[in-house]
Amino acid sequence: MSAPLSVNLSSLSATEALGRALAQLCVPGRQLCLEGPLGAGKSTLARTIIEQVCGPQSDIPSPTFTLVQPYDALAGHEVWHMDLYRLTTAQDALALGIEDAFYNAACLIEWPDRIAVLLPATAVTISLSIIGSNSRRAEILALEQDQAIIADALGSHPV
Repeated sequence: MSAPLSVNLSSLSATEALGRALAQLCVPGRQLCLEGPLGAGKSTLARTIIEQVCGPQSDIPSPTFTLVQPYDALAGHEVWHMDLYRLTTAQDALALGIEDAFYNAACLIEWPDRIAVLLPATAVTISLSIIGSNSRRAEILALEQDQAIIADALGSHPV
């Protein structure tokens, strides 16, 4: 892992642009971990990534109560959107089948700290912080080649 890539998100459209950039990494066997306090933009990022990878959706609910919401990607694989806020132990997550999803699906994981011991070292971590009423900052920790993909994509979608 290299030093985090820092991205200032001055608006909702900037957050959506980051989501479109992150969608390029949304392939089977990849975990995108979305960290941050309530209201930081985790669900907005997840929804943008899902629409980019799976096409327009009539509804993209937060899986707060179901914990996992699977989607079919246009490329044929599954995308699992997980909201693990309500889990108390990482072992609880194993009952959801996440180990198989880690290999066969792309995973968008909100509240990844709940399963930190299960996450592969190659997981991409996006830490969101609130820096103003409408602005956020994303710190992205990823392999160097993944950060380069994100940075290149953001070059074509300015934030």
